[in-house]
This record gives sequence, C-alpha cells and structure tokens, in this order.
Amino acid sequence: MSDEFEKNDRDDLFSKSVRAGKRTYFFDVKSTKGNDYYLTITESKKRFGDDGKFSYEKHKIFLYKEDFDKFIEGLDESIKHIKENAPEIKPSNNSNDHLDSDVRFEDLGN
Repeated sequence: MSDEFEKNDRDDLFSKSVRAGKRTYFFDVKSTKGNDYYLTITESKKRFGDDGKFSYEKHKIFLYKEDFDKFIEGLDESIKHIKENAPEIKPSNNSNDHLDSDVRFEDLGN
C-alpha cells in the first residue's frame, strides 16, 4: 500500500454535508498520525466574480475532542439566547430569506 493511500485512508473517516440556502456545511471526521480523532467544520459559499466566473469561498475550523463539551455548551447557549431574544421577523413570500444573508465573518467583530 502506498504511503499516500494509507495517509488518505487514515485521515478521512466520516463526512456529512448539509446544504443551507447558498451555503454548504461539511462536517468531516479525521484522524491524526496517532489515531486521535478530530472534526473539521467547513462553510463553503459559491461566489461570482465580475467576469462571471465562480469560485468557492471557504472557512474552516478544527475541533478537537477535548474541546467538544465546551464547544457544544457554547453552541447550545448561543442558540438558546437567539431563540429567546431575537426579534420576531415578519414572514415573507420566501421562507428561506434568512438563509440568503450575506454575513461576513469580518463584519461580526469580537
């Protein structure tokens, strides 16, 4: 077995993609050389240039198993806050309007 094949076989253990409006999220379980598992979460969005050609803009985070509990706790708390405090939005003709937002990570601030 070639080293490259063995590396790819070891690294990619599970993959799940989720389409959400204009974005696709990829959840990939991978393995280190020491056979320790971790998760990568990638957001991918198709972007069109002025010349009409398209490319994919991607943002990726790496989540290690020692951080899973804290990550889930923070995610759950954040979602709960949004559900309890976000202003009501009047329904529009397109029920997926919220999925087409153009929020950029640079605009979020700390």
